[in-house]
Amino acid sequence: MKVKTWGQLLAALLALTLVAAACGGDDGGGGEAACAVGETDGDLYLYNWSEYIDPELKDAFAAQYGVEVIEDNYDSNEAMQPIISAGNSGYDLIVPSDYMVSILIDSGDIMPIQKDAVPNLSNLADEFASGLPFDPDAEYSVPYQWGTTGLGVDLAVTGPDVPETWGLIFDPALAAEYNLEGAITILNDPRETMGAALKYLGYSLNTTSIDELNEAKALVADATNRVAAFDSDQYDELLVSGQAAVTHGYSGNFLVQFFEADDPEQYTYFVPQEGGTRWVDNMAVVADAPHPCTAHTFINFLLDAENGAALTNWNYYASPNAASEPFIDQEVLDDPIVYPTDQSKLEFIADTGDFEINFSDAFTEAKG
Repeated sequence: MKVKTWGQLLAALLALTLVAAACGGDDGGGGEAACAVGETDGDLYLYNWSEYIDPELKDAFAAQYGVEVIEDNYDSNEAMQPIISAGNSGYDLIVPSDYMVSILIDSGDIMPIQKDAVPNLSNLADEFASGLPFDPDAEYSVPYQWGTTGLGVDLAVTGPDVPETWGLIFDPALAAEYNLEGAITILNDPRETMGAALKYLGYSLNTTSIDELNEAKALVADATNRVAAFDSDQYDELLVSGQAAVTHGYSGNFLVQFFEADDPEQYTYFVPQEGGTRWVDNMAVVADAPHPCTAHTFINFLLDAENGAALTNWNYYASPNAASEPFIDQEVLDDPIVYPTDQSKLEFIADTGDFEINFSDAFTEAKG
């Protein structure tokens, strides 16, 4: 071992002191230099779900702050997570769902939110400002939108009296009765699809029982004989174009397609009677983000009351932003698909820790 002289030690301590001072002390997180409100440090590289943000909002941010917004898309949390965890992804801001926030926090892949740089956090409704199970103190994430996962149905194929059940996917007799053979799509998402099967069986979608998960795996494996595709991107379009009759997906995406269809009354969406997923998607700054200040400024921009309303009016997902409510279209506020009144059978997907890999493995094996 090389022994430092006292002079070397003093020099090292002085260097550490200077570095600590340069980092700004009370910076709100992660050892990053503190960002000022409205500060940008380069273009924003956004990694998001597809068709989830109004392009006009991105253009407005770019015009206001003199930066570009470059967006790439993923179709599941499990597709996004390994890219972020590998490091050096180049992304600044991601939009993980609830349980994935927990995983990213535990693995050190997202940085604490610099709250001083995001004054519009005060616009969040109380239930979203703190206390969410995946980030109780709201240290690492900021709610983006929330909604439900269920089934979209073409009533021209099934008839108007179709039962609201996951059995349309998982019960072969019911699928045959309603002419669904080869006309079903299921989300290409381990937690959502295994969760749907678990709910149909009467179990929690957060089970840590391998026996219960194996039952669900058998249901999904059997359903592959009737499924046209495992798809998390175009399921809503496949439904309204007539290429599928029952599709598994997210509430807002269906509504956008229904409203643009020739006959919106031809289609319906519901969370099956057995229950389903209520989710919250969140904004999080990647731990090694090249442009963390731009990311914080973008979060603050989207939390503006009118910008938050524009987001909901465009994608038909519920807003966590209480200040946005006066600017959200009344028909959206009144729609029970967007803002469900009965949430008693809905569950958040939770991080099941070491058991999590079993969901991915079961899903892969079920798909064959």
